Amino acid sequence: MSSQIGSPGTVTWLGHGSLLLVTGSGTRVVFDPWLEGNPTCPYGTADLGQVDGIAVTHGHFDHIGSVESLAAATGAPVVSTPELSAYFASRGVGELVEMNKGGTVVVGDVELTMVSADHSCGVSVGENVPNVYGGDPVGFIARPNRDGAGSIYVSGDTNVFGDMRLIRELYAPEIGFFPIDGHYNMGPREAAYAVELLGLSRAVPIHFGTFPLLAGTPEEFTRELGLRGTDAEAVVIEPGGSVAVGAGATSR
Repeated sequence: MSSQIGSPGTVTWLGHGSLLLVTGSGTRVVFDPWLEGNPTCPYGTADLGQVDGIAVTHGHFDHIGSVESLAAATGAPVVSTPELSAYFASRGVGELVEMNKGGTVVVGDVELTMVSADHSCGVSVGENVPNVYGGDPVGFIARPNRDGAGSIYVSGDTNVFGDMRLIRELYAPEIGFFPIDGHYNMGPREAAYAVELLGLSRAVPIHFGTFPLLAGTPEEFTRELGLRGTDAEAVVIEPGGSVAVGAGATSR
C-alpha cells in the first residue's frame, strides 16, 4: 500500500475534477477520473494501483475520460446513474453499480450517497458529434468508515443552488471539493456562497486553470470566502496534493 498514491485518511487531487479518497483502512475510491490527456494530472491510470470503486458525477469528457481504462485495469465497479451505467455497459465496462439521487451504496468501508447538482450531463462521444443523453448530473456525499463523522462533499460540476442547504441539514459535510472556474461552473463568488449554504469547515477549490477559460483562482475564492464572514477554511492544494479527511481531520 505504501507505494500507491494516496495515504490512508486523505483525499488526493488528481488534477481538474478528479479525486482519490483513501479511507483509514485503505478503501480507495476515485471520483470522475480523467488522467491521460489531462494537462494538470501528474499521474496515469497505471499509477493508481488498487482501486475499489469509481464514482462518476456526469458524462462530460473531462470527468469520464479514464473510466473505461481504470475499470479495465483494476476491476473496480463504476458507480453512476442508470443512464450513465447504460452508456458504460455499451462500452464494455463489466461491473456497474447504478443508483440515483437520494440513494446510498457501500464501497468497501465507504458509504456513497448521491445528491443533486446543477449542471448538464450529455455524454461526450467524440469531436463534432452531438452528446448523447446522460441523465442528470449529480454529486456525492462520502462517509469514510461508514459513519457520519467527517463526511465529504464531492460536488461534481455545478453552480450554487439553494438545496445545498438540504445537503447541509441531511449530511453535515465537514469538507467539500468543488469547482471555481467561473465558466462551465460556479466561480469564486458563487463557490464561497456555496460553502456558507453547506456549512463547511473546510473547502478545497478544484476544476480551475486547466484551460484558459477556467479563469477562477484560489486567491479569488479565498478572498470571497473572507468577505462572506464564515469560519470556513480555504484549503488550497496543487494537483497531486492531499488533504486529511475523516473524523478529527482539520488540516492538511
